[in-house]
Amino acid sequence: MNWTELLKAEIETTYAGTERLLDKVDADSLNWKPATGGNWMTVGQLLLHTAGACGAVCKGFVTGDWGMPEGAKLEDLPPEEMLPPAEKLPAAGSVREAKELLAADKVLALKMIDQAGEKDLAGRITAAPWAPELKCPLGRHLLRMVQHLGSHKAQLFYYLKLQGKPVDTGDLWG
Repeated sequence: MNWTELLKAEIETTYAGTERLLDKVDADSLNWKPATGGNWMTVGQLLLHTAGACGAVCKGFVTGDWGMPEGAKLEDLPPEEMLPPAEKLPAAGSVREAKELLAADKVLALKMIDQAGEKDLAGRITAAPWAPELKCPLGRHLLRMVQHLGSHKAQLFYYLKLQGKPVDTGDLWG
């Protein structure tokens, strides 16, 4: 299996599982967050973050376009702006909006894989602006972004469990 096949297979299963979990989110739970601990996103914040967790960042790795304003560079952001606390994160206005954004993010992720091509996925060594010391093949960075989406899918799974929703391992991996 090559990078293209691996990434596309992982994208298909990860996005499908995420969408199934989004279907279990109640529209009136967007402001919910765990009652104990700190720095938790609300459901709405988690949905918006999840909906852009992979494709948009893949675009940054493949094209160098990180979605920054003209003249700004991601690596020049102070740490609190690069990784802001939960209370400063924007939120999805609805589950429907999150599902539409997630679908668009999937299309973008698949497009970036095709745009990069197998040669660059395997041989182009690059680093993330937030971790310039971590150099590896482009395909590995894109796989990490699929894993990033998977991590937030798991977070949503546990949010649903904490809300008493009937979710089980099949919902997480099915």
